[in-house]
Amino acid sequence: MRAWVLYGPNDIRLETVDKPGMKRGEVLVAVKAAGICGSDIPRIYRTGAHVHPLIPGHEFAGVVAETGAGVDCSWQGKRVGIFPLIPCRACKPCLEKHYEMCRHYNYLGSRRDGGFAEYTAVPAENLIALPDGVSFEEAAMLEPMAVAVHAMRRVRPEAKDTVVICGLGTIGLLLLGFLLKVQGTEEQGIGEQSKGKFLVIGNKEFQKQMAVKLGLGAEQYCDSSTQDVRKWIMECTDGAGADVFFECVGKNQTLSQAVDCTAPAGRICLVGNPAFDMLLEKEVYWKILRNQQTIMGTWNSSFTGEASDDWHYVLNRLAEKTMMPDMLISHRFSLEELEKGFRIMHDKSEDYVKIMGVL
Repeated sequence: MRAWVLYGPNDIRLETVDKPGMKRGEVLVAVKAAGICGSDIPRIYRTGAHVHPLIPGHEFAGVVAETGAGVDCSWQGKRVGIFPLIPCRACKPCLEKHYEMCRHYNYLGSRRDGGFAEYTAVPAENLIALPDGVSFEEAAMLEPMAVAVHAMRRVRPEAKDTVVICGLGTIGLLLLGFLLKVQGTEEQGIGEQSKGKFLVIGNKEFQKQMAVKLGLGAEQYCDSSTQDVRKWIMECTDGAGADVFFECVGKNQTLSQAVDCTAPAGRICLVGNPAFDMLLEKEVYWKILRNQQTIMGTWNSSFTGEASDDWHYVLNRLAEKTMMPDMLISHRFSLEELEKGFRIMHDKSEDYVKIMGVL
């Protein structure tokens, strides 16, 4: 089969390799669509992975081509999405079904071979069957969509809250989309904000266009490259600040900004993966104390196999066509051309949201 193999930092090659073998409890998935995550880029070009050689890629979907020992043969031929985190199922979080917080997890695409290939071996317990109306491209976006939903559910904004989203990459845009279009119809209070209660911060014109496409008013967008963010938020909130602030960037500057622009007793949810050390200045720390702010982390998503988990929540929204994530796909490449997508994201040579490999 053909696969992109990472041998070390800045050394990824398209090669012909053997199809992966299946361990007990695993299936072989023929990959049909694979998205490039922002976390793939430093792994490919700067840090490398946990093991080498490795096939990256953790946002993917496909068809079960073969079933291994101990797997229900009814999975054969099914269209599936894949939860990439493989929990140990023995540690305390796992025993409480908080698999995303597993202490000894494995991970497709970073600790073992992932989806930038024609075939991938996957534990059957990590599969989710796709309804007929959900495309492979949409299913390849289940993972980032579930990450956005997990953050939203961690905070659960109330109807009266002013919500700020800082950072309009894929996760920030998906979070905005869910808050604008989904939650108000599902859970009391969440998402019932009147016009002007959602405020978003980006730094590119195409991000503004995407936010408006999702349903945001143009006046609710702040371009941090040309505007004073704090002044803008305070003007929009009559000096009160944000009740809920989603920090989707992962930089010292935006973390400090979140603390500075969040109201007393407000909540800050840290969503963005940090590229470097995160440091708090004394003044910023004092603001957290004196304003009695709540700062919470969020990571990954819940996948328990139950209807209440994040993945089933997202899949239901896809099946209902409440969310249409394919509007965020800015580029599509074949497997052979996928390196062009890596380069676009690394060099930032073009505007992009989600770059998708289509097999």
